[in-house]
Amino acid sequence: MTKVSDSIRAEADEYRQGSPRPLGGYAVAMTVFGGLAGAAGAVAALRGTAERRISPYDLILMTAGTHKLARLVAKDAVTSPLRMPFTRYRESGGPAEVMEEAREEGQLRHAIGELVSCPFCLSVWVATGFSIGFLFAPRFTRVVASTLTAVAGSDYLQLVYASLQQTAEQKQ
Repeated sequence: MTKVSDSIRAEADEYRQGSPRPLGGYAVAMTVFGGLAGAAGAVAALRGTAERRISPYDLILMTAGTHKLARLVAKDAVTSPLRMPFTRYRESGGPAEVMEEAREEGQLRHAIGELVSCPFCLSVWVATGFSIGFLFAPRFTRVVASTLTAVAGSDYLQLVYASLQQTAEQKQ
């Protein structure tokens, strides 16, 4: 067993090439994700809800809702306290957003920091949560997704308005 463990460590060190890649933390995160998704799938199969289909309308809600919730959790200034144990503030980002970097201390802490500060990474978890929601509580999930979709649409309109306003001011 020690030989296998040493071999895995050597492969991990070779992969990292001196960079602080939290491979153990990633393995834990993947295990948790797989366990939760697998357990939800098993329960859905036992309850007979695994046959439910997501309509195109719900998929649009889920897509926009996933985008908004992932950005809200990963980038919004107001949600900084949720990310604080795993990230460090670097600078302001886009409107009402912050840029952060993952803390280096501890592989799991580092991996979670990368996850919660990256809307692309977080989207997989959020979309999976929505999928599970549509299996077990479709009405509630639809309300949540609709709300987040409306906020995403509002954000887009705010940015368009600000851009048009800036263009008008530059012409004066």
